[in-house]
Amino acid sequence: MIRFCFSVEARLTFRLWLLFVLITAVMAADVLKPHPKAVPNIHPPGEVDRPEMVKFNVADAKALPGIVVDEMDAELVGDWQYSTHTPPYVGLGYLHDMKAGKGNKSVTFTPTLLKAGWYEVRLAHCYNVRRSTKTPVTIHHADGDTTVRINQQQEPEHGRLFRTLGTFRFDAGRVGWVRVSNEGTEPDKVVIADAVQFLPVAK
Repeated sequence: MIRFCFSVEARLTFRLWLLFVLITAVMAADVLKPHPKAVPNIHPPGEVDRPEMVKFNVADAKALPGIVVDEMDAELVGDWQYSTHTPPYVGLGYLHDMKAGKGNKSVTFTPTLLKAGWYEVRLAHCYNVRRSTKTPVTIHHADGDTTVRINQQQEPEHGRLFRTLGTFRFDAGRVGWVRVSNEGTEPDKVVIADAVQFLPVAK
């Protein structure tokens, strides 16, 4: 029988992380409601695969700069399941495509932009080796559509949570959007959809 010994400090740190996860989940549950069309989360609060990443969660999307659209306000096509198993994430959790229905699922994030202009667009997603390496993300902006494929196994550059998709010109209102799809992704890999951030840029 193999026994592992951890220092008192390590055990205390781990327990504090788990407590933080529980408190965050309870607070989020009081304020946030899951997307009504999403498949429920199968993981209980506190069950995470990387507890050291919990500190990078963003409990309140409104605390972030710019305009942030969380998955709770997105339009879902196909069955997407909630999860909190792999932090970090924004708000209540994140969605994944369950490695099924490839080419038939999408999540569309539509912001309400008060001003026309240029915006840096960032996508939030957790990351690990179980993720797709070629997730298609389409940005519908004032000058047309731009589709990029991202590797969701790679760590996002902003707070280990958001990655920059590019800078695009948008009209005011609700005419622009960002869509995450699972079209053309690996059959044994998961596609993640969490949140999209729009940051105004002076040009």
